[in-house]
Amino acid sequence: MLRAMKFFARFLSLMALGMVAVTPAQAARSYVIGMIAKSQGNPFFEASRVGANDAARELGKKYGIKIKIDWRSPNQEDSQRQAEIIEQLLLNGADGVIISCSDANKLIDSINKAERYGVPVVTFSGDAPRSKRTVAVGIDDFECGRQTFLELAKLLKGKGVVAAIDGNPNAQNLQQREAGFRAAAKDYPRIKLLDVYYHKETPQDAVARIEQVMQANPEITGWGLLGGWPLFTDNALKWKPGTVKCVCVDALPQQLDYVRSGHVPLLLSQDVYGYGYKSVEHVINKIHLRKQPKNAIDNFPLTSVTKKNVEDFASNWKKWLPK
Repeated sequence: MLRAMKFFARFLSLMALGMVAVTPAQAARSYVIGMIAKSQGNPFFEASRVGANDAARELGKKYGIKIKIDWRSPNQEDSQRQAEIIEQLLLNGADGVIISCSDANKLIDSINKAERYGVPVVTFSGDAPRSKRTVAVGIDDFECGRQTFLELAKLLKGKGVVAAIDGNPNAQNLQQREAGFRAAAKDYPRIKLLDVYYHKETPQDAVARIEQVMQANPEITGWGLLGGWPLFTDNALKWKPGTVKCVCVDALPQQLDYVRSGHVPLLLSQDVYGYGYKSVEHVINKIHLRKQPKNAIDNFPLTSVTKKNVEDFASNWKKWLPK
């Protein structure tokens, strides 16, 4: 298998030098793309999976090919397990890999190995920027963190005491969100930022972290949720609507109820379905059409969700969740 992979890598090198000509019509008619999320069961990644499967079906029909999405994700966040899955996909002859990186540093070697063998890697909502991945799909996470603070500052009318939660401290995208949140805070001297608190990315751990911080700091008047983990559960925010302002990144189905109740005036939604769809499109462009991405970063805009548009936005989830 490794010998065949090395031959394939050599073949691609010759093709790049113009010594071998390959057209889409000569390319393989069937492709397998491995998809690795951070964890199983999270609606965020389930929606991305649906997007990937829809892209596989629609692009397959468009180009007259077969595309299979091989979904392989750890039960819980585990970057070492993600690296092992990449190795398994390579041994099984996968044609491309889509991954949301839990810890970029621990995945660089596996990503680079895949690229060396001519297997393009697309990251989504969790990049490995120092790797040789083909393209990163997601948002500008620094700007996301910055926008979260700015929206919170508007709700607080420029003064108050705020805190934020931010999930896995090893995730590159979440580190950037923290940096953006802190950068924006420097322009608001009347708002005191206590800290950005990390936690294991489960609803229970997120809720426990918020409760712990609130008990120690009852003067808090605003929260920035740089990921929506606590809002995956009911009754997560133990204050009356409007008494503590809150801006949250993501707008998954359970999170929408907090907008309806008034606990969270604003959600900043990522196009989680679009991440999966676009990632497959990038892989097929590379392996079937022989087209390189125009840019190494493919960022999506955030969508604001408030009481005014929450019901319209909720209709998206009829398409985005598995049937």
